[in-house]
Amino acid sequence: MLDATTRSGGTATASPRATATELALAAELATVAPAPVGLTARCTRVLLSPWSRLSLLIALLAGAASAVLLFEPQRLLADGWPPQLGGAAAAVVFGVAYGLCTVAFVPRPLLNLAAGALFGSQLGLGTALAGTVLGAGVAFGLGRILGQDALRPLLRGRWLKAADGQLSRHGFRSMLAARLFPGVPFWAANYCAAVSRMSTVSFLVATALGSIPNTAAYVVAGARASAPTSPAFLIAMACIALPALVGAVVAWRKRHHLRGVR
Repeated sequence: MLDATTRSGGTATASPRATATELALAAELATVAPAPVGLTARCTRVLLSPWSRLSLLIALLAGAASAVLLFEPQRLLADGWPPQLGGAAAAVVFGVAYGLCTVAFVPRPLLNLAAGALFGSQLGLGTALAGTVLGAGVAFGLGRILGQDALRPLLRGRWLKAADGQLSRHGFRSMLAARLFPGVPFWAANYCAAVSRMSTVSFLVATALGSIPNTAAYVVAGARASAPTSPAFLIAMACIALPALVGAVVAWRKRHHLRGVR
């Protein structure tokens, strides 16, 4: 006898066992069917979108800049901060503060002068360079994670595409030149590199090497500020003024050349 159907007058009728099996399969399919996207998933998608991350980056930088203007940490540095520490511990704390201050747009020349005045030429130079690399790395990471996806589609102009291609293809050489050239702001170079496809290692190594001459000049000037007629102070000031003068002349000639081309 057949279990699935019974034939009566040529009509097939499903057995109770077959009906139960079909109902079980239907219930299983309904269970594994995809559920509609909920409110939490939509909010997460919006919060992680490129423009939301860019807005967060702008808010963080605006808050950091406002904190600098409000609390004026440069006064603490000039007055001998941190007062409770000394030696290597104070240098480490100062280096971390140096890096965070550069992210908050505190001018590096001021920080370099303070490093020289507080720790002398040798320890001050090491501390300032460590803070420089730390601040550049933090800014690069923030720009890469929070700003790159939103800003890269905006690189449509000829000059923007050319600059992005130069940084992406020749990252180390380009960043080394940007650090040596005194006319490029520290924060601008950080975020331009973050938006490009430059590798992190090339960025950090070029920053460390390219920042040595300018940083050393300011640190020595800060360390010898009490003796403004000493040879070390005069040489340091010359090393500060000469690149700035050369940079201004090169920028003026480039601008004049661009006007002539137009």
